[in-house]
Amino acid sequence: MASLAFFFVLISSTFLSSQANNLHLQQLRTQDESFTSILVSQNGLDFVKDLLVNEAISSIIPLQLPATIEKSARIPFLGNVHMVISNVTIYKIDVLASYVKLGNSGIAIVASGTTCNLTMSWHYSYSSWLVPIEISDGGRASVEVEGMEVGLTLGLENHEGTLKLSLLESGCYVKEITIKLDGGASWLYQGMINAFEEQIGSAVESAITSKLKDGILKLDSFLQSLPKEIPVDDNASLNVSFVENPELSSSSIEFDINGLFTDGKKVQPVSNHYRQVFQPSVFCIDQSKMLGISLDEAVFNSASALYYDAEFMEWIVDKVPDQALLNTAGWRFIIPQLYKKYPNDDMNLNISLSSPPVIRISEHNIGATVYADVIIDVVEGSQVISVACISLVIRGTGSVKIMGNNLGGSVKLDDLAMSLKWSKIGNLRMYLIQPVMWTLVQTVGIPYANSYLGKGFPLPIIHGFTLQNAEIIFSSSKVTVCSNVSYSESDNLNQVPIHIK
Repeated sequence: MASLAFFFVLISSTFLSSQANNLHLQQLRTQDESFTSILVSQNGLDFVKDLLVNEAISSIIPLQLPATIEKSARIPFLGNVHMVISNVTIYKIDVLASYVKLGNSGIAIVASGTTCNLTMSWHYSYSSWLVPIEISDGGRASVEVEGMEVGLTLGLENHEGTLKLSLLESGCYVKEITIKLDGGASWLYQGMINAFEEQIGSAVESAITSKLKDGILKLDSFLQSLPKEIPVDDNASLNVSFVENPELSSSSIEFDINGLFTDGKKVQPVSNHYRQVFQPSVFCIDQSKMLGISLDEAVFNSASALYYDAEFMEWIVDKVPDQALLNTAGWRFIIPQLYKKYPNDDMNLNISLSSPPVIRISEHNIGATVYADVIIDVVEGSQVISVACISLVIRGTGSVKIMGNNLGGSVKLDDLAMSLKWSKIGNLRMYLIQPVMWTLVQTVGIPYANSYLGKGFPLPIIHGFTLQNAEIIFSSSKVTVCSNVSYSESDNLNQVPIHIK
């Protein structure tokens, strides 16, 4: 048995669901259709680029170059001089400028004016006919690499519903190296050590290029590990598998995902009525926003169809705040013949939706309509007697809002229409019953619905990223969220999972 408050979950369902007139769906959902689009603007790309550059630097340093570099030279009067540098370690990288550029060949990221600081050990030894014993010296050295440029070009494509990242090109170029020796008679050997500049530069270029390749492989592994479904509750999940390849323009990337609610336990069909000819596009009035997420009505419709098909929109109400309304005595002036035939008997309201809730999204607002049948039952001992059925048409308007990374909202009642479907106790005066039902909807149903709607459902955002200063735009059959984002540095991009609040 459910309280009357549960009756008004159906109002919540309308705003977490969309237009769905055919509940017994005919065709299986095709996974290559998109009902949600995510657009990352140039500002968003710059934000992600800066984040990736910082993450790359933090993952690289300290970086010890694997090679020990040796060099021998014959010097007049001294003979053969053997020089060795080892333990070359990069401990600091500073990027002066960087940019990201999109094109047909992929996503290019370039860091220029980069400086790189290293430490190393140096050692030399020599012997000659003038000095019959071996002479050696050594110490530490600091190295500064200036004017370094690092670039890579990435490919991004859909691979069976996930994103596959590939490294198309990469390179690192060292422009200038300064070496300063410490220890021993370092001033005497500075010129000799300078001969290692080319080898040190090549070692730095190779090491950083290799690290970049490793980083791209890890990032690709992370992207492909993202789940294709994220749970909404115990009964529903959101299909976040990618559809087609990302669409690159000169200043943005658009990702298309399926976006529909799914049972998770079985293949959920979707009606032809809600299939799209074109994939949803994203338009933000403020084009400086980093991110845009466009949700088609079909997303909400899929939730409506799922919960309706699972029979979550049928229940019996036997408790209300004013319990007198569930006894025939409370209806003696509203339906006199009911009280006369069943005096002081308890009552139930058997409520079911005749079709999924219908929602209309326009440029101005969201309108919702719920069609429900209410059967009035009288309880005589252990016997339940159905005496009448009233059809309700509930109309309301709603608003949506962003709470963290969730899309929630609220609803208000606009109109309540009623008609008698059938009766075993004669004709009913609907104008007397309507104020009672209106009061119950307004005072019990709407507050409960809004408490449910206020929680909302999660938008497809990766954990660690949070929407900031979000705006909501209504258009014909779509809701678009345009927002900036922030990132929590406590989260590591190499291991963050999808998170649903």
